[in-house]
Amino acid sequence: MRTSVLPPYAAHLRVYEPLAAYPEPERARWQAYAAAHGPDAAEAGRPVAVAALEEQRAALAELVGRTPRALPERESERAFVRSVDGVLYVCPWATRLRTWQALDELRAAAPVALLDTALPPATRAAAEADRERWRAEHPDARPWIVTSRWEVPVRWFLPFGEEDRCFVPAGGPGATGDQEPAGGAAEPGGAAGRPGAASAGGAGLDRGEKGEQAALFYLTPMAQARRRVARAYRALREAVPEGDLVRGAELVGRWLEEFHPRSLVELDYGGLVHLLGPEQLLADRSAGELEDGLRALRAGEAAEALRVYEELTVRWRRVLALRYAN
Repeated sequence: MRTSVLPPYAAHLRVYEPLAAYPEPERARWQAYAAAHGPDAAEAGRPVAVAALEEQRAALAELVGRTPRALPERESERAFVRSVDGVLYVCPWATRLRTWQALDELRAAAPVALLDTALPPATRAAAEADRERWRAEHPDARPWIVTSRWEVPVRWFLPFGEEDRCFVPAGGPGATGDQEPAGGAAEPGGAAGRPGAASAGGAGLDRGEKGEQAALFYLTPMAQARRRVARAYRALREAVPEGDLVRGAELVGRWLEEFHPRSLVELDYGGLVHLLGPEQLLADRSAGELEDGLRALRAGEAAEALRVYEELTVRWRRVLALRYAN
């Protein structure tokens, strides 16, 4: 199914496990899948934006039907595949599992009348019964992908450093602005780098002449991600034991522990690139700013750490507030 609809304004935190981490026959299936489809990103500095858009199209196709369905009938057999230094890494879409989780979020947030109209009680009850049966058969199941709409939660930056950042402008490498890895000229926290400074209407600049979407993502080895989160958690627990970021670090750390130690961890701005606009994407240095704040905290500079954290939080709250824009 082809559609011109933009991907949703959502960011994604993904784990790619090495092919060897999957037990048989799952490993053979993913190996065949990778051989047939090829990697979605053949090197660390390339995004999986095209495959992510295809995932959204597939999800949209599942919603088109005469009778409402709460979730896909079968689990997706597709995945994001990265190849780094000759090693294949696989991140299963697990669409059905993630749909169950999204249904929980919808049930908690939507008014009952709206929920009953979109998904009648009988449909939701059938989905819940189906999930309980599936849980009994897959007690250790966990999603390789978590999604946040309209913002990147600040805690998601904890596993990453400035050197993990990769910005690919619209049109791909070679387009105006060219691929800009970490350490570029844009200053963190500058006026152009304030997420939310762009209007949602600025999305017309997201595609270059080649038709490739802009992408901003971070990619790091699991071992490095775990070290960063653990170090941040220790510093935060000592300084602000009841703070939101302490709980966030604990949640992220526990989730990362579920996966193979040689995995890759990716934070993908996803559809948020259409919301922020190219100048904001180029200048955004959120992970680096959080690093600076944590460095100040470990040095005993609590006031500076608080200033950095508050500025970062306020900027992303401005982005989140755009969901209410007309």
